[in-house]
Amino acid sequence: MVAIKAIHDWIGTSGDVVSWHPSPASRAKVMNAPVSAVPPSYQQAQHVRGYLDHLSKGSDMARLNIPAWDMPGQCDLRAMSHVVNAYLRRHDTYHSWFEMTDDGQIVRHTVANPRDISFVPTKYGEMTATEWREHVLGTPNPLQWDCFSFGIIQRADHFTFYISVDHVHTDAMFMGLVLVEIHMMYAALVSGAGPIPLPAAGSYDEYCVRQNAMLSSLTLESPEVREWIRFAESNDGTLPHFPFPLGDPPWSKTGDLLTVRLLDKQQSDRFEAACTAAGARFIGGVFACAAMAQEALTGSTDYHVITPTTTRSTPEEFQTTGWFTGVVPVSVTVDPKNFGDTARAAQRSFDGRMSLGPIPFDRVLELADGEFGLRSPDPGVPMVSFLDAGLPPLSASIIAEWERMNGRVFSDARSAYQIGLWVNRGERETSVTVAFPDNPIARESVDRYVAAMVAVYLSVADGAMAAPSRGHVRHGEALHRNAVRDREPLMPMAKG
Repeated sequence: MVAIKAIHDWIGTSGDVVSWHPSPASRAKVMNAPVSAVPPSYQQAQHVRGYLDHLSKGSDMARLNIPAWDMPGQCDLRAMSHVVNAYLRRHDTYHSWFEMTDDGQIVRHTVANPRDISFVPTKYGEMTATEWREHVLGTPNPLQWDCFSFGIIQRADHFTFYISVDHVHTDAMFMGLVLVEIHMMYAALVSGAGPIPLPAAGSYDEYCVRQNAMLSSLTLESPEVREWIRFAESNDGTLPHFPFPLGDPPWSKTGDLLTVRLLDKQQSDRFEAACTAAGARFIGGVFACAAMAQEALTGSTDYHVITPTTTRSTPEEFQTTGWFTGVVPVSVTVDPKNFGDTARAAQRSFDGRMSLGPIPFDRVLELADGEFGLRSPDPGVPMVSFLDAGLPPLSASIIAEWERMNGRVFSDARSAYQIGLWVNRGERETSVTVAFPDNPIARESVDRYVAAMVAVYLSVADGAMAAPSRGHVRHGEALHRNAVRDREPLMPMAKG
C-alpha cells in the first residue's frame, strides 16, 4: 500500500472507462461562488505559486495523487455516484477553488451549499492502458475547481476504481478516508446494507483560519522561528541541498521513481532492535542511515534534511480530507563508525524540533525579510519520510486487504523541486522509494546513494556496525511519531 509507482508503470488489460466530473449546472454554480474570507492554507498557496512557477519555466509540476484498486463485478454507477458525491459534500476542501488576482494574491471562492456539488458519470468507451493514463493525467490544474476526478476501468468480472486529485486538496492521509468512505461505503450499498456510520469530519476551512492566525502571530523572536534560522544558518542560509549531481538546471521536465528493498522482515526486526538499543526509534535509524550513506560518499559528517509530519491536532481533523502537512528539520553529526550514537543524535534532533512542523520555512523567510543571510532554497532539497505500515492508522490486516484488492498508488511523475525519499516498513520488508529528475546524471547519483544506504542498513541489521546501548525511549513516548504519516506529496510531490 505504501509503495509509490510512476503512472507510466500502470498497465493492464483494456477496459471500458467511466469517469465522474461535475455536471454543467454544478460547475456553473461553483464557478459563480463568491470570494470567501477564509484564506488558502499556507501549503495551498505555496502549491499554487509553485505550479505557476513551473509553468513559467515550461515544465509541469508533479501534483497528482492517484490511488487505484480493484472491486468485483460490474460497477453500479448509481451507487458509485451516490458515494462519490457524499464524499465530496462531506469534505469542505472540495467546496472551494482558487484565483490569482492581478496583484498576486490568491483568493478562495467557496460554494455556500454543498449539495450544489454534483459529479455525474460519463462513459468514454474502451481504452488501453496508454489511453487511460492520458485520460487521468488530464486532471485539471490547481487553479481549476475540478482538479479532482474519479473513474473506473470495467472488465468482464471486475473493475478498477481510481481517484486522481491534485495535492492542493489532499495529503497522504486521505487514502485511509477514501477506503472507508468510498470503497467500504460502496460495498455496503451494493450488498443491500445501509450506509456505514461515519465519525464527524472536521473543517479544513477552520484549519486554514486557525493556521493563518498562528502564522500571523509569529515574530523573529518566536522560538520556532529562531530554531528555523539556526537550521538555515547551517545550510548557507537556506534549506539543505542534495549533495550529488542532478544534471544541469532545469534538470528535466519529468521525474522518475526508483524503489529498492533495504531489508527483509528479519533484518527489519534486527534493525529496529539496534535502534532501540541505541536509545532511538526506527525513524531515528532511518535518518542515521541516510546521514551515514551520505558521509560514506562525501566525507561530510554534517547531515541536514527535512521530513514531513502531520499538522492535524484534533480527532475530527484525522477524519478530514485536506492538506495538513508540515516539515521538521533534522540535523545529525555523523560518527561513521558508530550507528548507535548517530541514530540517537538523529532521534533527539527530530523529537526536539517537532514543534517546528507547523511553521513553513517560507514564513520564516517572510519574517526575516532579507536579514540573517536567509534565502529561498534552490531546487534539489532532500526530503526523507518514514512510514510504518504496522502502526495506526494502518495495520498488517489493512495492508493485506489492500494487496488483495491489487491496490496501488501512482504518481504523475512530472517535474519536482525536491529529491524525495520515502522509507516504508511493511509486513515483509523495508523499502525506499526515491523521486528524482529524469535524466542520466541524476539517476547515477541516486543509484550510488541508494546503494550506499542499502550497505549501511544491512551492516546495522547484521550487527557489523557499532550500536552500543545508550538508554531507552520510554514506552509510548511519541509512539505515533515513529512513523511520519504524511509523505509530501505521495509522489515527487514536492511543493513546486
